[in-house]
Amino acid sequence: MREPARQAAGNPAAAVPVDSAAAAGPAGPDAPLLVTDDGAVRWLTLNRPAAYNAFDETLKPLLLQAISAAAEDPAVRAVVVTGAGKAFSSGQDLKDHLRLMRDDPARAAATVTEFYNPMISAVRQAPKPVIAAVNGVAAGAGAGLALACDLRIAAESASLRTSFAGVALSADSGLTVTLPRLIGSGRARRMLLLDEPLDAATALAWGAVDRVVPDAELRAAAGELAGRFAAGPTLAYGWMKRSLDVSAESDFAAALDTEARAQLACFGSRDHAAALAAFAEKRRPEFQGR
Repeated sequence: MREPARQAAGNPAAAVPVDSAAAAGPAGPDAPLLVTDDGAVRWLTLNRPAAYNAFDETLKPLLLQAISAAAEDPAVRAVVVTGAGKAFSSGQDLKDHLRLMRDDPARAAATVTEFYNPMISAVRQAPKPVIAAVNGVAAGAGAGLALACDLRIAAESASLRTSFAGVALSADSGLTVTLPRLIGSGRARRMLLLDEPLDAATALAWGAVDRVVPDAELRAAAGELAGRFAAGPTLAYGWMKRSLDVSAESDFAAALDTEARAQLACFGSRDHAAALAAFAEKRRPEFQGR
């Protein structure tokens, strides 16, 4: 069974170490990525609204570093990813891609292995819940990012679109994995091959998103869910995520083995002890995420 590249004691999937202070990138309201904390919830806001929060050479490393920093920070117990303005993210910035294809084609081709794959892996391996608050369009790699998150809350105006066929590219950002797992193989093929947009209501009916709310209520709804996770048993959440991924990629015996190791790790946690004490005292437990 494949193990994470780095693993901390009791931590199911610690991210690659990064400089947490640097993860925020340039400061100020015009920074391409806004990193803010609300208690134990970290908000990552893609902040290129004029470009529909497309991923360019500036935003890419900042986002990857910020996801890894949030995953590693023990003070952060839930993460919300969203976009500024009218879009979650339109995916790869095609103007940036055109420039790179002209000036450095090898660098343009490397963006999948150097950014998109590590970004999706960082979200999936984060040992805490990651929520996508999908406002407006999530297309291409933007859709890949949203679907890689553990849960998705969508605004009524939101839509999902794969977009790759329209620019004569195959899919990346995990879409060939996450789409069929969420909506089924037939629907995933339809979305990828025909490049048809999926509105919020249909996305909910198909299982691509978990909840749809009015646009004005999106941030509050995502914050409420993230707050619930932030008050929960973070260590157990991390092991649940890992166990689910192992079960999808391995045989039944390997899945059972992972479940057993996960439970062994959780048996010794402070949160499990707190839950047992609360049960004995007939009160609600207070979890510390350890």
